[in-house]
Amino acid sequence: MNKHALRSKIILLLLDIRFWLVFFIIIRLIGITNAPLEVGHNWRQSLTNMIARNFSDVGFDFFYPRIDMAGKKTGIIGAEFPLFNTLIYFFNELFGPSHWYGRLINVLVSSLGVFYFYRIIKTIINEKTAFSAAIILSASIWFGFSRKIMPDTFSIALMMIGLYYAIRYLKNSGGVWSLIAFFLFSTLGMLCKIPALSLFSLLGIIVFIPSIPLKKKIIVFATGTLSFVSICIWYFYWVPYLVDTYHFQLYFPKTFSEGIQEILPLLSLAFEKFYFSSLMSYLAFAACLAGLILLFVHKKKWLLLGFGIVFLFFILFIVKTGAVFPLHSYYIIPFTPIMAALAGYAIAQIKAAYRYIFLALIVVEGIANQQHDFFIKENQKYKLTLEEVCNQTLNNNDLVIINGGPSPQMMYFAHRKGWTTANQYINRIAFTDSLYRLGARYLIIDHHNEGFTTDAHQQLFQNKDFSIYTLKSGLAQ
Repeated sequence: MNKHALRSKIILLLLDIRFWLVFFIIIRLIGITNAPLEVGHNWRQSLTNMIARNFSDVGFDFFYPRIDMAGKKTGIIGAEFPLFNTLIYFFNELFGPSHWYGRLINVLVSSLGVFYFYRIIKTIINEKTAFSAAIILSASIWFGFSRKIMPDTFSIALMMIGLYYAIRYLKNSGGVWSLIAFFLFSTLGMLCKIPALSLFSLLGIIVFIPSIPLKKKIIVFATGTLSFVSICIWYFYWVPYLVDTYHFQLYFPKTFSEGIQEILPLLSLAFEKFYFSSLMSYLAFAACLAGLILLFVHKKKWLLLGFGIVFLFFILFIVKTGAVFPLHSYYIIPFTPIMAALAGYAIAQIKAAYRYIFLALIVVEGIANQQHDFFIKENQKYKLTLEEVCNQTLNNNDLVIINGGPSPQMMYFAHRKGWTTANQYINRIAFTDSLYRLGARYLIIDHHNEGFTTDAHQQLFQNKDFSIYTLKSGLAQ
């Protein structure tokens, strides 16, 4: 093969989005076997794994997800549709229990979602925009959260697959199987995380496009209605039933007035989610703004209408979450593909040589702003020894109290059930006495969580990281 032919093949490879998707997969495999010990969002990852592990420990019952820090209660919780947890459970059953399977599942499904995002943009705009948008999405908040044990990018990936097949059906390039795929993937996407509904609203644009036959519009809307009904059954019938029956709730939606009141003092943090957290790059955000302006300049009315519909639904979602949105970066993920598409549209207008330089700078900036999440601090690894400590000292069914604060992380690593709370409460004898009456028999103290002072209980075990105490009853009397 001569140099010219080799150079041509290399260029074709570098212009193939599949090459870059594999590249981003490989990069995200760094630290893929890490337990959920990173500083950011370890609590949510521990909770996800906890539900999956209970499918093995208690018995697989898809409709009754369980957590471990519900004290004497069953632990059954009103939560998201546990598809992601179920996949982790299957891996645990096939290959033996481990902390990291959810990372790999998320990387693979989320990467597939980016590929379908590329196909959507290529179909409705052009290949140049699709390539740029897919690269930007891959280096955005998507890069870090698609390797976390959380269903956020996972759900949006499923939604984008579903939307692609809806577009195929509407463009007469797919028949009944495209319609089935649209229903299946979009429904699963919204079931796994209801914020995916904001992207689902994009289909509202087809009402205004006269070139789409009325029959196809009706069929797509009928299918979408079935999908929406499925979501309503889970979130507005089944989840309230679980909460009312078993008395444990994962999320607390706000009324519109409550949401606005909570967000107003946090507006600067809410804006930050758009101008930085979403794309993880100031360059990418500048391109996003430029893309929005160019849609007006180029009079792309259907694209502007689609943006407006999704933005409106996303604002409603923000208000319903209240303070949760400005205080948690990952709640911007459902809107990130829209911002990446706008940025991709702007960058596609640049000459090829400068376009790829611009994309390279965005990728470097995005990855640099997230690389810290790929590595576990040495001072966190002691938590991996907690289950062994508990196995040496306690029975599996003993209910415990642990000074892990509100996070489920320490209860997850203890592999026990009971209560997790702050030192300030554990130090109150009346508090531990009340939990003793509910069945708590042991107290686990993490020495790295300073503030435990009471010596009223009998010490059973101690090393440099943990102490275990046998709880005494009636001390508050």
